[in-house]
Amino acid sequence: MHRTMYWILIVLGALPVHVTSLDNGLALTPPMGWLTWERFRCNTDCVNDPDNCISEKLIMQMADAMASQGYKDAGYEYVIIDDCWLARQRDAKGNLQPDPERFPHGIKYLADYVHSKGLKFGIYEDFGSETCGGFPGSEFHMKQDAYTFAAWGIDYLKFDGCFSDVRDMPIGYAAMGHFLNKTGRPIVYSCEWPLYQAFKGIKPDYAAIKETCNLWRNYGDIQDSWASMIGTVNYYGQDVDNFTQYAGPGGWNDPDMASDYSLSYVEERVQMAMWCIMASPLIMSNDLRNIRNVSKALLQNRNLIRINQDPLGKQGAMITKNGQISIWTKPLSTGGIVVACLNQGDDGRPRKIKFTLNEIGLTKQNGYNISDAFTMRYMTVAKPNSNIVMAIDPHGVQMILAMPLRKRK
Repeated sequence: MHRTMYWILIVLGALPVHVTSLDNGLALTPPMGWLTWERFRCNTDCVNDPDNCISEKLIMQMADAMASQGYKDAGYEYVIIDDCWLARQRDAKGNLQPDPERFPHGIKYLADYVHSKGLKFGIYEDFGSETCGGFPGSEFHMKQDAYTFAAWGIDYLKFDGCFSDVRDMPIGYAAMGHFLNKTGRPIVYSCEWPLYQAFKGIKPDYAAIKETCNLWRNYGDIQDSWASMIGTVNYYGQDVDNFTQYAGPGGWNDPDMASDYSLSYVEERVQMAMWCIMASPLIMSNDLRNIRNVSKALLQNRNLIRINQDPLGKQGAMITKNGQISIWTKPLSTGGIVVACLNQGDDGRPRKIKFTLNEIGLTKQNGYNISDAFTMRYMTVAKPNSNIVMAIDPHGVQMILAMPLRKRK
């Protein structure tokens, strides 16, 4: 049977004629958590590398670290396993099953362990016939897999798009969202639908995607480098297909994982600042057992997290760019405006930037209290025509919070 015909039959038979949207009431702020992929990839060699392979041991240790080292208290709640957890074959009834050697107690046991730490558990599957790592995909099994995930106690599903037909994605991703809803278990739904369509030159329908998914990847996988991370930031600055307008409570543009472990501390500040101003999911991928104190403090910076988790849910945007310097703004529910000044320069020297608040759209005549967004340390009071002057390190960022002053009675 051709895949497209299969989805037609799915819609006409297993689903209502109109596929309902996800409508699960979840992810009202960008999800926060930890995921295996960027740091641990598809390492299945538990014989020679038992401390770093994809296994229940690794997940349990990361859950322990999240619960005991301040991450949970800072708002990180999902522990998510990416590809390569699966056995190579489904069981005799067609059910998914984990690799028996690396997950000897099964996924339900692992989910229960994560839940016992006051955290939530996420898992990975694929829209196609196989996952990207070559394990069984969900094609022809989506209803069965959705109910399996619910029975295991899954709280978050990352649904990839390898080995699939992108023409089927609008129906297929909506179908999986429908089945997740039908289980009755609240499961955050992370999609890769627009990413694969964009690769094929198809313009994503972000309105439909927002109705279907809680978050969605729309750019290539982030790699462990400054070039990859800043390339993602620049793509978001371009706002291709005007996708920023679709971000908000319940649905988020996902630039991929945070905390690339080989970045310098100055570069880590850039990623954390930009992921927060872009209202991005904060899904770490690092080794929480071995992390620098400054990196840990940055990931747990409550001032930045409040910006990211602001209930208004407005995705920040690039206002202006001049050479290697760009300025971004994000409005907050408090009436404040976050302003980030980013220096992508590679010449090894700080650059000074000067602008007025008027020039970036801050026009309230009573003026603004200006604070450092990382520390919330008061800096100055500025009028719309006041000059703001900053020195920004190469590969660095400065970020301020501008709070409008009230008119005196």
